[in-house]
Amino acid sequence: MLHHGFKRTLMDHCIYMRKKTAAEFIVLLLYVDDMLIMGKNTNEIMDLKVRLSENFEMKELDRAEHILGMEIKRNRAQGLL
Repeated sequence: MLHHGFKRTLMDHCIYMRKKTAAEFIVLLLYVDDMLIMGKNTNEIMDLKVRLSENFEMKELDRAEHILGMEIKRNRAQGLL
């Protein structure tokens, strides 16, 4: 992930962030063989997926509703996750 411009967070070594501006960033959660990518810019996310798939066998699943025992709820109208 470091090769792709991400920095590992100090609080949790499974969380990586790539920040261009305060409003434009990608958060990537990586745990064993599970990955969750979050960000506002879908083009940046798609580009990251393409680059990662060149090095790793990846399978894209449907919208994440659970990860690591946590339920994910979102309200796009209010911009909440």
